[in-house]
Amino acid sequence: MFASFPLILLIPIFVVAAAAVWIAGIQLSNTIDIIDTRFGLGEALGGLIFLAIATNLPEIAIVVSASLTHNVGIAIGNILGGIAIQTVVLVILDGFGLRNKAALTYKAASLQLVLEGVLVIIVLVITIMGTQLPKSVIFAGLAPGDLLIAITWFIGLWLINKARTGLPWQEKGRAPDTLPPKKTLSQAKRGKWSTMHILLIFIISAIVTLLAGVVLEESGSAIAADIGWSGVLFGSTILAATTALPEISTGLAAVKMGDYTLAFSDIFGGNAFLPVLFLPATLFSGQSLLPQAQNTDIYLASLGALLTAVYIYGLIFRPKRQFFCLGIDSIVVLLLYIVGIIGLFAI
Repeated sequence: MFASFPLILLIPIFVVAAAAVWIAGIQLSNTIDIIDTRFGLGEALGGLIFLAIATNLPEIAIVVSASLTHNVGIAIGNILGGIAIQTVVLVILDGFGLRNKAALTYKAASLQLVLEGVLVIIVLVITIMGTQLPKSVIFAGLAPGDLLIAITWFIGLWLINKARTGLPWQEKGRAPDTLPPKKTLSQAKRGKWSTMHILLIFIISAIVTLLAGVVLEESGSAIAADIGWSGVLFGSTILAATTALPEISTGLAAVKMGDYTLAFSDIFGGNAFLPVLFLPATLFSGQSLLPQAQNTDIYLASLGALLTAVYIYGLIFRPKRQFFCLGIDSIVVLLLYIVGIIGLFAI
């Protein structure tokens, strides 16, 4: 889209798109909090479905476009390449959102979030298994791995919603010394808006996130090509950072509101949802995408599962103490990600 544009024009386009995504992300987070309350979804389920899908709209658009044009590599890379960096967004929320208050996993303690994290790992394991099947294993335009991922995701949503109505645990799955988020004056003001008004703002913000997100990725790709970056280097730096902007924006807004569960659920929900896109990608392209995944794609998917497991332990053990404004789990995730990216270049 922007391949013929000069670098001096690409940079301001990139910056404006980033600003649009940032502002739209804040509105998404503000409105989904009210939508959760109005429709009785709960913070975790609302983040898992609505916010996670809305912040991944750019990835949805690019996967569909790449599948229709049979650009399989871009579709697979968009689905699997961003899961690890989106998990690292939680490190940013921990360090810049909470600062010295307490570790993010201490504040966001919820058994529903643990279930969401387990769902991410299960979906990624099925994805990795699907990459080992031959391309010829496809029936009625569907690959078994793609179908199993989608079915597992829906079952996971059902189980998480079931957990919301009550678990056989004390405190109904919420840590004993945590309280629901308090409403600020601005939230109270938004709470008086009509449901139609809230939904309209959410839809407009989602559309802005979609359009600006696509512009971000396209202009970022053109900038990378202009400065001589390509392949793994671009995918694990500029592209990964730009696709994570909606999650950073919505996450910081949620943390600012004190809705730590929503911030976590947005990341876990998005990561669990992304592999579901293999199903429409296979339908649109007419070929099974999973068996065509590269070693780097499988490596990054495994890294995403590893980072998720660390945060699951954090949600269960709830470390309160911080080091350098980060919880111990966030420090471990950051170190593992750095080591993982170094290993990526060795593949």
